[in-house]
Amino acid sequence: MPIITGRDNVLSIYKEAAQNHWVLPCFCSENLTTTEAILCAVKEFGDEKGIENLPVIVAITCRYDHRTQAAYYTHTRCWDVGLRLFMADLKVLAGKDSPYGKLRIMIHLDHIQFDDDRELLSWDLGDFSSIMFDASKRPFDENIALTKQFVLDHGKKIVVEGACDEIVDATGTQRSEPTTPGNALRFFNETGADLIVGNLGTEHRASAKDLRYLGAPTRLIKELVGTRIVLHGASSVPGDQIKNLFNDGVCKVNLWTTLERDSSPDLLTAMVENASKVAGQVTVEELKGKGLLGDKCPADERASIDCFTTVYRQDIIYNRMKSIVDSYLRLWYT
Repeated sequence: MPIITGRDNVLSIYKEAAQNHWVLPCFCSENLTTTEAILCAVKEFGDEKGIENLPVIVAITCRYDHRTQAAYYTHTRCWDVGLRLFMADLKVLAGKDSPYGKLRIMIHLDHIQFDDDRELLSWDLGDFSSIMFDASKRPFDENIALTKQFVLDHGKKIVVEGACDEIVDATGTQRSEPTTPGNALRFFNETGADLIVGNLGTEHRASAKDLRYLGAPTRLIKELVGTRIVLHGASSVPGDQIKNLFNDGVCKVNLWTTLERDSSPDLLTAMVENASKVAGQVTVEELKGKGLLGDKCPADERASIDCFTTVYRQDIIYNRMKSIVDSYLRLWYT
């Protein structure tokens, strides 16, 4: 199935999701391994449930200074090259001859900056399913004005997600207050955005799940704007806190950090357990001599192509990422 584009087509999926009480999952990616792990997990979950055309949103940031994912998609570190590669990968993976060809895939541009992403905003945005326009680093009134203008310019063709408030970045020192229902209503009414992102107690790039999602304030916002809320930073909270998000008015959740953070330990474990196959006996003995590996670490096997290739490492990450994606699908595709 071709990538789902066009405002009406995308909104129809949101309407269907609401009827089913689904929260649409949106997973960010910055490499092909992650992109395909997302799609494979959705397909396998859909096969299990007897739904061959489950919708899924795959996203990427461009010049968002906290994480420029499009630049990381290519070793050129050129965001525009990376974005085109990302789009090309998805178009192939969504093709009729692909195992994922029946999924309803939507491409979301995440945290697109009103200033740094000006060049991207001059592109034809019709190839994308939705866009998060982010002016949240500006004062609230200016944020509203900038977002309103973007909606006027593009909102007739593409679904627009607006950033009511900046989400805290766990790697920085800046902190911001949670979104109030009054500000959420004002932002929604004055910008005309289809969906709104607020600060709901979560944070971006968290190294652990140790925060608390603010469900009660979110439900107050729902009473004012309806089920049009998007949750960002969900990797920072345990899954049991965000199981019933639809009831709180959340229609979409964005995730990325958990995919990278929670797959890295699997890679480290596998490489240590197969250390001499990965790096050879000499290297393992050198690391043991430095105290970086213990005596139980195997050093008596020769390096093996089964363990030292990029494919070996990517497969470990890929399978763990699939498991992580599946765990969120089971929360929201009930």
